[in-house]
Amino acid sequence: MTDTTSDRSPTKGPDIEYQNHLAAGRFMIQRGVSTGKMVFFPRAVAPVTGEELEWVGASGRGVVYSTTVVRKRPPESDVNVALIDLEEGVRMMSRVEGIDAHSVRIGMAVEARIVPHEEGHLVVFAPQQEKA
Repeated sequence: MTDTTSDRSPTKGPDIEYQNHLAAGRFMIQRGVSTGKMVFFPRAVAPVTGEELEWVGASGRGVVYSTTVVRKRPPESDVNVALIDLEEGVRMMSRVEGIDAHSVRIGMAVEARIVPHEEGHLVVFAPQQEKA
């Protein structure tokens, strides 16, 4: 993905913009306009420098940096909580789906997908499919 946008509406906060992108099927993160440094969690200005940010399309590829399993009582399945290092150099908290929660491993290559959630949309990950 290489889509970029810069909607600077003062009534639209970065969290709302992020959710709007997800609702439209776009996984977007921010980068500094002058430095090009990537930023995630959505913000109004870049941390430390305060520079202006623009939205750019994320590749959706990443690697599991850390993972833990949250145990649930039966009949619910255990779930994992993972920190994912995105290809763009930022880290985000999410979960890896499509495999048993106990099978998620540090260093595992993953791909993002957008799923609906009761409060909007979430970015979750699945193990990256090996290319034939």
